[in-house]
Amino acid sequence: MHLLGGPKRVDPPNSGDRNRLEHQTQQAGITIARMKGPPITVSCHCGEARHVPYGETWQCERCGRKWNTSQIPAEVYWGIMREMRNYRLILIATVIGVAAIFGLVALFVSPGLLLMFPVILAGWFIGFMPWWRRRLRRRARALPTWKLEPE
Repeated sequence: MHLLGGPKRVDPPNSGDRNRLEHQTQQAGITIARMKGPPITVSCHCGEARHVPYGETWQCERCGRKWNTSQIPAEVYWGIMREMRNYRLILIATVIGVAAIFGLVALFVSPGLLLMFPVILAGWFIGFMPWWRRRLRRRARALPTWKLEPE
């Protein structure tokens, strides 16, 4: 144990090669899995419901029916995921743009404008973000639904 209470650092064998990627992944046993989308809510006829990742199956514990989320077309599902990612990227780009413009104006025009920063933040959180969330929820409610058939 170190003085700070953490475990003692142990160097890997042959530490001269530790910067080579294949050695690190082989020694650590790292497996890089494919990125999964958010789970899909599957409701069984008996009333049981579960969140199942796309492409996986679920067997209802109550009635034994087996549900497969691969019945949803992949291009439609991943298209929805791309659209939701684009909404997030637009929001991030807007934040960066507003901060950059505000910072440049405050830097070159008047440093006193920095006192306006709390007002701009209040406008952002009180005005813009509720509007953005309503827009995003409206779009999420308009997404298609699928009627899966049990296997």
